[in-house]
Amino acid sequence: MAAPAPRTTTCVLGPQITVRGSLSGEEDLVVEGRLEGSVSLVGHLVVAPGGTVEADLDVTSVEVHGDVRGDIVASRSVTIERGAQVVGNVRAPRVMIHDGARFDGAVEMDVQLPEGLGRVR
Repeated sequence: MAAPAPRTTTCVLGPQITVRGSLSGEEDLVVEGRLEGSVSLVGHLVVAPGGTVEADLDVTSVEVHGDVRGDIVASRSVTIERGAQVVGNVRAPRVMIHDGARFDGAVEMDVQLPEGLGRVR
């Protein structure tokens, strides 16, 4: 008997919702409202246009269309879209900051360089 396919679910915090405190889980999350505190998520986080997150984030990946104030740590990727604003440090192996995004912080990328790259000859 074959194992059932993994269930993918997405939780949505609507535009009229404010959550304060510590949020953790293993689902994808879309923030259209306001989230304050800390977030630990095994999944993909989307901060929608008009969404606000004032929290330190520890996620698999994040896509920012709204506003984020806090440090972001992602095990996979961070994408800051046009019109988004991020104030805080970002750490991920893949970071994309699109033209028209506002970013105030530092970026740290955990990237392994190929053998010999960066060697002075």
